Amino acid sequence: MTWQVWLAFLGAAILISIAPGPGAVQSMATGMTDGLRRGWWSVLGLEIGLMLQLVLVAAGVGAVVAASALAFTVIKWLGVAYLAYLAFRQWRTAPRDLREQLDTATGSSRRGLVARGFLVNATNPKGLVFFLAALPQFVVPAAPLLPQYLAIGLTMIVVDIVVMGFYTGLAGRLMHWLHNARQQTILNRVVATMFAAAAVVLSLVRRGTPA
Repeated sequence: MTWQVWLAFLGAAILISIAPGPGAVQSMATGMTDGLRRGWWSVLGLEIGLMLQLVLVAAGVGAVVAASALAFTVIKWLGVAYLAYLAFRQWRTAPRDLREQLDTATGSSRRGLVARGFLVNATNPKGLVFFLAALPQFVVPAAPLLPQYLAIGLTMIVVDIVVMGFYTGLAGRLMHWLHNARQQTILNRVVATMFAAAAVVLSLVRRGTPA
């Protein structure tokens, strides 16, 4: 992979990461409810899900999923159901002292954040469709494929970490304004609506639709 090709992919990776989607919603939601420090656990989960999609595409499984209407539909509706579940759970979340929660975070809650981030990205078929459509434009078939896939994967993950971290930190600043139950209830409703909107958008995705 030449520097010119890598820079072109870097630009594409930045645009894809910045574009609003389930991952961005998850990052902002975690930032608003858990803050930046704990939010990095959610970002870690998102990147594990992203790496899974890259591996599937590199292995050729992604092509099978994208070509199979049944497989694509199953993954898509699993993602929709999970986002809808997150919306329902957030809507019913009772008001709490979010700043105190940061100081009493447990290992279990961190694992939960990682799992939630992973499931959000792993059940988003738009990622598979994007990689299948974009990777051929940046991969030279005559050259060794493994170094190219490693460069593409590392670039995508680093860019996504920076962008998702920015979303998390920006949303986390809202925590300083949440001092009473009414404000926290409004926040929970806003976060739930964001997840619900992401579920609706994902439900409208069709095979071949650009990510």
